[in-house]
Amino acid sequence: MGLPVDTIIEGDCLEELKKLPDRSVDLVFADPPYNLQLGGDLLRPDNSKVDAVDDHWDQFESFEAYDAFTRAWLKECRRVLKDDGAIWVIGSYHNIFRVGVAVQDLGFWILNDIVWRKSNPMPNFKGTRFTNAHETLIWATKSRGGRRYTFNYDAMKMANDELQMRSDWTLPLCTGDERLKDGAGAKAHPTQKPEALLHRVILASTKPGDVILDPFFGTGTTGAVARRLGRKFVGIEREAEYAKLAKQRIAKVVPATADEMAVTGSKRAEPRIPFGTIVEAGLLRPGDVLYCPKGRNAARVRADGSLVVGELSGSIHKVGAMVQSAPACNGWTYWHFKSDKGLAPIDVLRAKVRSQLSA
Repeated sequence: MGLPVDTIIEGDCLEELKKLPDRSVDLVFADPPYNLQLGGDLLRPDNSKVDAVDDHWDQFESFEAYDAFTRAWLKECRRVLKDDGAIWVIGSYHNIFRVGVAVQDLGFWILNDIVWRKSNPMPNFKGTRFTNAHETLIWATKSRGGRRYTFNYDAMKMANDELQMRSDWTLPLCTGDERLKDGAGAKAHPTQKPEALLHRVILASTKPGDVILDPFFGTGTTGAVARRLGRKFVGIEREAEYAKLAKQRIAKVVPATADEMAVTGSKRAEPRIPFGTIVEAGLLRPGDVLYCPKGRNAARVRADGSLVVGELSGSIHKVGAMVQSAPACNGWTYWHFKSDKGLAPIDVLRAKVRSQLSA
């Protein structure tokens, strides 16, 4: 069968995953059962019952049964992932360490473990443990040393006020109008994830048009955010009531326009331009002199794109490092040429060549 994009498949995740084509999805986001192993009701100090996760889908006979289930769905997800795809799995201390072992045993390569620090966690009512204030996400590629995965580093940096984004994310639990309710006004799903969390995951690790598979779709947070951000989704959900709520929810989402979906680009994604190309294009000529930012060091350009300073010769990076007695140097920003407005970094010339290639 072909890949049923923008569809919620109702059924058992293991059975339905087996029907999906090999190497057909770009990203997997999985929020599997946590196997919470709750023993009895959880009560507040006033003896009112806490609405905890006690649904049948979160119950397993043993750790061994949970491990077998985990390995089975992870194996199928790895099969349907494209070679440059990646997977995110979220869990709590009850299950994430067991999931992590399975992830590594099956050949995935872990890139990060992300700590989602909840700004409004549920208190520990018994006072017998620390308050559980976080969950953990594992981000992994399909294999070590495989094809380059998507990571919109610069977009994440921009979202974080131009600071490199860290692996600890402080976000609130799903509350208020975002929390779906059933006919009686109670929480429709006990572990509905906040859209802010999925927004960050999807924006960081996919491109517009990519397909995101969620094998534990629940009430459709992944699908709603994917639709808003111009991505496609495939959801699998065995609980009919959850699937119904997810369809209604996603149908109300207004997708962003192409301009609104655009994110800050990364230089890593741009075509590589060797310094020799600058010389070939005539933007610099053999014999031209380049200078360090303060004009103290000077190097002469040669026909093959190398630089020479006295007895020293080599690439723009190698010579830049040698004249500074430094272990490394970014020659594109260190070396400058004389322009009408004074010294300018040769990176300006690289940008000009790139713009000509994309024109």
